[in-house]
Amino acid sequence: MIATDTQTENAVLVGLITPDQNEIRSKEYLDELEFLADTAGITAVKRFTQRLDMPHSVTFVGSGKLQEIKNYIDDEENGVDLVIFDDELSPKQLRNLEAALKIRILDRTSLILDIFAGRAQTAHAKTQVELAQYNYMLPRLKRMWTHLERQSGSGSGGLRMRGPGETQLETDRRIILTKIAKLKADLKEIDKQKANQRKNRGKLVRVALVGYTNVGKSTVMNQLSKSEVFAENKLFATLDTTVRKVTIENLAFLLSDTVGFIRKLPTELIESFKSTLDEVREADLLVHVVDISHPNFEEQIEVVTQTLNDITKESKPTILVFNKIDAFSYIEKDDDDLTPKSRENISLQELKNTWMSKLQDNVIFISAQTKENLEELKSLLYKKVKEIHVQRFPYNDFLYQEYDEEELN
Repeated sequence: MIATDTQTENAVLVGLITPDQNEIRSKEYLDELEFLADTAGITAVKRFTQRLDMPHSVTFVGSGKLQEIKNYIDDEENGVDLVIFDDELSPKQLRNLEAALKIRILDRTSLILDIFAGRAQTAHAKTQVELAQYNYMLPRLKRMWTHLERQSGSGSGGLRMRGPGETQLETDRRIILTKIAKLKADLKEIDKQKANQRKNRGKLVRVALVGYTNVGKSTVMNQLSKSEVFAENKLFATLDTTVRKVTIENLAFLLSDTVGFIRKLPTELIESFKSTLDEVREADLLVHVVDISHPNFEEQIEVVTQTLNDITKESKPTILVFNKIDAFSYIEKDDDDLTPKSRENISLQELKNTWMSKLQDNVIFISAQTKENLEELKSLLYKKVKEIHVQRFPYNDFLYQEYDEEELN
């Protein structure tokens, strides 16, 4: 469970430097892991990294690094409560690490699942998260699920009794498989209800906000729809898709705010949350919100684009909205500094003149927080939604025709 404000825990973070993940990227991933931990109410007190060709199949890190971690944990002055690894651990790695370190172990996947469980509000989100948790835990039964019989529920009947010769592990596996089957059936029923709700929305153009987690999608949603969608500086602040009717000038459309994406998103969550992303699949226009102030925003764009390709399987009209220009900063190089410019030395105007300039009117730079360029965003949305609307209802075109003064006279 996610810790409360009065129930904080201290954690050690562990990551790898590999041929596919250099030192800079490893640090960025650990920064994000620390942000995840903070979202879960956990304080990161120490980081350990090791350079390996690939994770050790038995203990993730090598024996020397494992002993170094253990020595730090065993020092009671450090007050370590758990260790969090920045990749998904196999059941074997998990068992061996717990046996060696004698402390609670989490990996990136279980931490994200824990955050989702704490933030799910509706029956839909709760069912999706619970299904993802069971799918993740099924291969890890030996260490985690000897208590399942007590959780089988009053309606489980025979699940409380083991058959002749049946081991506890077999009983627990049967209980989990039964729960998974029930949750999948529940999700199908909820999805039917959601599909009916979407049908009842009529033929309005649908616009979906997508993006990496914590880029400001909910704040953009609030500014455009004048609503109060929950937004805070935490990862996965909102899990449930929120849909609002937005009217700009004389044109109405539906705007949805979807769950944020993240690097190394657990496959269990992607599978469970596919129905939530129906709003993305059925959208006529995607508004991809990007945190321009993030030092690695281009990789975040790639993560979102790849995830969207996996979900939609088709190309959709997309506007790139670079948010948080108020937080953008750079370090100007001295005139006599002849070393090549790095990312931190490039100004916002210089960035705009790179590949972004080729996007023409499919890109805009705003600050949802300070409302800078918000009216320009509304005008761009009006233009794009109107194009879709006119294609769908050509007989309504006269409603949106624009005339200059000479034509009107």
